[in-house]
Amino acid sequence: MFNKYPVNPVREQLDTNPLTVGYNSIINGILSFLEKQQNGIPLLVIDGTHGVDYQKFLQPLIATIEKQGYTPLVHSTTGYLKSGEQLRHQFAENITDNRAFGYVIEANVSIYFVDDAQSTFAHSLPNDTTTKQVVIVFGPGAYWLTEGKCDLFYFLDISREAQQLEYKNHLLNFGMTWNRDGVEKYKIAYFVEWPILENYRKQLITKIDVYVDMNQPNKPVATTGVGLKEIIAHISRAPMRVKPFFAPGVWGGQYLKEMVDLPEDWVNCAWGFEPIAPENSILIGYQDTIIEVPFLIIMAYEHVTIMGERNVRLFGDYFPVRFDYLDTIDGDNLSCQVHPKQEYVRKHFNELMTQQESYYIMDKKGESKVYLGLTENCTREGFLNAVTQAQETAVPMPFTDYVNEFAAEKGDLFLIPTGTVHCSGKDNLVLEISSTTWWFTFKIYDYLRKDLDGKPRPVNIDHAFENIDFDKKTDWVKEYLIPVPQLIQTQGENEEYLLGQRDDLLFYVRRIHLQTEWMDNTNNEFVMYNLVEGERIRIVSLADESVFVELAYAESYILPSVLGGYKIINLGSTPCKLIKAGVSPNWDVSFIEG
Repeated sequence: MFNKYPVNPVREQLDTNPLTVGYNSIINGILSFLEKQQNGIPLLVIDGTHGVDYQKFLQPLIATIEKQGYTPLVHSTTGYLKSGEQLRHQFAENITDNRAFGYVIEANVSIYFVDDAQSTFAHSLPNDTTTKQVVIVFGPGAYWLTEGKCDLFYFLDISREAQQLEYKNHLLNFGMTWNRDGVEKYKIAYFVEWPILENYRKQLITKIDVYVDMNQPNKPVATTGVGLKEIIAHISRAPMRVKPFFAPGVWGGQYLKEMVDLPEDWVNCAWGFEPIAPENSILIGYQDTIIEVPFLIIMAYEHVTIMGERNVRLFGDYFPVRFDYLDTIDGDNLSCQVHPKQEYVRKHFNELMTQQESYYIMDKKGESKVYLGLTENCTREGFLNAVTQAQETAVPMPFTDYVNEFAAEKGDLFLIPTGTVHCSGKDNLVLEISSTTWWFTFKIYDYLRKDLDGKPRPVNIDHAFENIDFDKKTDWVKEYLIPVPQLIQTQGENEEYLLGQRDDLLFYVRRIHLQTEWMDNTNNEFVMYNLVEGERIRIVSLADESVFVELAYAESYILPSVLGGYKIINLGSTPCKLIKAGVSPNWDVSFIEG
């Protein structure tokens, strides 16, 4: 059974319980602090992620401190922001008029606020210290607004998954007074909001007095800043699994929906994300309490522990490899697409890294296909004319006249460097192993279909044709992008194969064929595993056999660089196969720097 809510346990007994649950315990902590204040008017900062239910937090807090005789003086950061129209004008070059793409901003949180916000706030502070008062400042940017001159600093957080669910409901982008639609919400979040606010959170993380997980607003979980650092340090030295999440799509299938028991009212499931570092969070358990923390915070604290020194030199605290699922079983083809070259994505979108990827066929149905590279007869002019005419006339084009069609078999790996035209056909379950990036897929042809919202899907012909490698044709693709597995080592009846590795792909892909047990070592770099065939396996630290995890079919784990020696044990009655991935030993940072 696929576990949708994997908990990463703190395996050691700590001196104090770092996690508390519920508003009573949080408010009691604040009251205790206030009672100790002898002089002046306490300033309480409640900063946090956009989309947090701040009122849910504030209402019981304000009611309680009023009962204790305090007068709360409450300020929202929204009162100090520039207007929505000012922000739209200011971010125009980042939002752009393209429906799909923007330009990643480089700015700090102050850009959201009016010029005199800090001084205006400072002048609003009361001077009368004869009455029991407490100043409360809440909302994203609260710590900045107070210039960090607070007496107690709380940070309220939610995951990107929870935030995106709020966007689908009613939430507008931070500071905005309107949004065109859900596509624009996500675009503004990706190109403006997250680069600013998530970097701001990373800058604050060591200053926080109390961190509060607000993913379940009726049941918040809190820890001190010291406690947060401590529990992250504990879990980062053992195999970790992020909390997966799933999303429907116009081409989505039914395999994942059934496998992970998604709601019946979902039309399909197109994607499963596990792990994509910026998108996922991690569940950390201590005793009977669980706290959800964005994986970006885990990386901010423990990137050296997790990734190893070589990878940190290459990528900093940016986790560079991702796994995700593409499900088209009883669904439809993905769009015919291409990913941009590194220099192009830097110049036009200010994105750190381009998307280099691969398709591993975990399962299939019937005569499924993968489309990869161009036919020998394809020309730039002919292909461009065909897709342009299809868009203009709404008459479907025979895209396999231009793009190669290959049979997809279970266990096949298709390598997809940048510039390679590709897509998965219907009736595949693809494990996508790729570099960690997200947005930059240029659709060349999308069969003239509309998205789930009923609006036309954006097609990016101009961007695409600036990046297509027209020399990647049939014979070349067969020789270089559909590799034959190479046996690289055996341990008894167990085997390890190299499936794919190229100089223009930052990751390697290997597969372990497991009958009984396999011994291995992280060798000071992170390793990722996914159980692609079989029932269940266990990964055990050789240094401490109490440190172990178990994987069921389709689950993924990250083994941190410091784990060292480990063994993998087949717990099922049938042979297993595991995909193993990490950063290619030949990878050079100069590719990212362009």
